[in-house]
Amino acid sequence: MVLATSSEKIRDIELPIIDLSLERSEVLKHIVKASEEFGFFKVINHNVPEFIIKRMEDESYSFFSKTSLQKQCAGPANPYGYGCKNIGFNGDNGEVEYLLLHANPLSISQTSKTISSDPITFSSAVNGYVEEVKELACEILELMAQGLRVPHISVFSKFLRDLNSDSLLRLNHYPPLITNNIHQLLIHDLLEDHNSDTTLTSSHEARIFNKEVQTCHHRYQQCKIGFGEHTDPQILTILRSNDVGGLQISPQEGLWIPVSPRPNTAFSVFMGDTLQALTNGRFKSVRHRAMVNSCKTRMSMVYFGAPAPHARISCPSELVAPHKSYLYRPFTWAEYKKATYSRKLGDTRLQYFRIQSDNSEEIVSE
Repeated sequence: MVLATSSEKIRDIELPIIDLSLERSEVLKHIVKASEEFGFFKVINHNVPEFIIKRMEDESYSFFSKTSLQKQCAGPANPYGYGCKNIGFNGDNGEVEYLLLHANPLSISQTSKTISSDPITFSSAVNGYVEEVKELACEILELMAQGLRVPHISVFSKFLRDLNSDSLLRLNHYPPLITNNIHQLLIHDLLEDHNSDTTLTSSHEARIFNKEVQTCHHRYQQCKIGFGEHTDPQILTILRSNDVGGLQISPQEGLWIPVSPRPNTAFSVFMGDTLQALTNGRFKSVRHRAMVNSCKTRMSMVYFGAPAPHARISCPSELVAPHKSYLYRPFTWAEYKKATYSRKLGDTRLQYFRIQSDNSEEIVSE
């Protein structure tokens, strides 16, 4: 089990929430600013139908409510399928179970047969959701390109629209760590501390007791990591979660900012490594992690917008300012993906594709 370190700072900082229905010039300004400062923002008024989201949530809850044996029928996540605690291929683990799907309609339809007893309903829900969030991701990428004043606004979104796009959908389920039995033991221990085996003698003492219970739960939650810190290797990530907190971002070393699950109509948007390379480092790929809630189940649905395997990743010349040079050498998504999966979850991968100041290139170790 991974624990958070005591040297970390947790600060409640107001993170940007961008209303996509605002005047376009305002939206462009806010998106560029948030992408440069945080590598993260939320969007509201995104036009993704609520019934599409609800249908996907229902199918997700239905899958994770199955027995362990039933869920394992979806196959190990190698690379697609059901995974529990083990994350990737290099020994990373967390307090999470997940279902990883390729965001391709045909692939989803085929794998649905091993995931659901009603594969047609499941594949319809997943394909409907993927199509909507892909369009949202493309809209955001085109707003980014326009905000950066790149002549062709499809310069980033074209990668996701490619029929061979390697985009993914991952459904994450974080079960509560404090079960009812543990909760009862906690209550019992605290009652003993208050010299009472069943009741508290005053309303004042009851309030103190309830506060202590909440503090214990909070401390228990803060030190348990469900999904360890990392950056996403893809271009753009679109995340939707239920109303349970746990997501944190780290815009700078040692600082973690909790991401509120509210407004519950919002999508969280993360810059990925590939977008950082495509913008020559102007937009930052943000490190993030998921903390488990002590008492409540957390569930998230995550779309990872990625290029086709052989797509060439290279920053447009318009984003290389005069008297500056390219920060990263051109690479294919297949090349970067291989480098990603050969390393630990929290490793920094983009540095291996950076061009050194003496114009000699850093070589990616295989």
